[in-house]
Amino acid sequence: MIDKIERIAARRAEIEAQLASPEVTGDLKRMEELGREYNRIGRDLPTLMRYVSVAKGLEENRIMLKTETDPEMIELAREEIALFEEQLPELEKSVRQILVPRDPADLKNAMVEIRAGTGGTEAGIFGSDLYRMYIRYAEIRGWNVEVLSTSEGDLGAIKEIVFLVSGEEAFGSLKFESGVHRVQRVPETESQGRIHTSAASVAVLPEADEIEVEIKPADLRIDVYRSSGPGGQSVNTTDSAVRVMHIPTGLIVTCQDEKSQLKNKAKALKVLATRLYEKKREEVAAKEAATRKSMVGSGDRSAKIRTYNFPQGRVTDHRINLTLYKLTDIMNGNIQELLDACRQADVNDRLED
Repeated sequence: MIDKIERIAARRAEIEAQLASPEVTGDLKRMEELGREYNRIGRDLPTLMRYVSVAKGLEENRIMLKTETDPEMIELAREEIALFEEQLPELEKSVRQILVPRDPADLKNAMVEIRAGTGGTEAGIFGSDLYRMYIRYAEIRGWNVEVLSTSEGDLGAIKEIVFLVSGEEAFGSLKFESGVHRVQRVPETESQGRIHTSAASVAVLPEADEIEVEIKPADLRIDVYRSSGPGGQSVNTTDSAVRVMHIPTGLIVTCQDEKSQLKNKAKALKVLATRLYEKKREEVAAKEAATRKSMVGSGDRSAKIRTYNFPQGRVTDHRINLTLYKLTDIMNGNIQELLDACRQADVNDRLED
């Protein structure tokens, strides 16, 4: 493990040199990527170097115990050995977790898609609640959010919303949110006070870089049409809405949020590139699944992952059997405890492998 730690320290020094080079300082995207990796290593490095110090100190004192003849030095070596042996197990546990291979995509921005599922209008209202929950969490983390596409329903409900979350390790933090989120509560549309169960699906994808996905113009069919929806000067008056179809895969993306056709096209292509990138990642993951089945890391958007029970004020994550009676806090964006628990379960699963 010491060899790995020394390579990580060398990597940080390498990144530091790259960040000072003209080639990188002139490329904002590259600077952002390297900066995130540099900061992540910087957070882990104190623990890693402490482990190196303790492990080497333990070895040196054991050697001293065998070779030293001075009683005082022997006693000092024994005291040091006892201290280091007490510290080492916990440090080793922390280091193993840090050294577990991570998905390189964890450092990327995240594209989040929320779709109303079963439950009619109530499902759309719950989807809107989930969107606000993620927006508030992003605010807590100091991340930026850009809405790429929306489709609204009645009473503040959303049929679908796609947004980009930009920030340090946004995808690595949010990826465990992929799946079906179920809500149990009395809907606003329920006059008899009965509890209903509705659902919304969440998909979290890593934002694709241009160099990772090549989209050939010949593979696209782009249609423009008049946008529809509530209000706005451009609604139903100009052909600003854009529909992009990727012919080889059949993937279709639409965008009508902007008044400008060019802006809608740019957003649609960004969503398409990210979905194509995720398709490539899913193909790789399918091969890995033959040898490894992660408890929480599969990102299966069809699996029921969590239930929000309003009458009892509890949230249950079914993948890790965790129940928290903090529903109000969680809906206000305080989801870090849930995310940390999912990440830890995934790390434990990888450690077992």
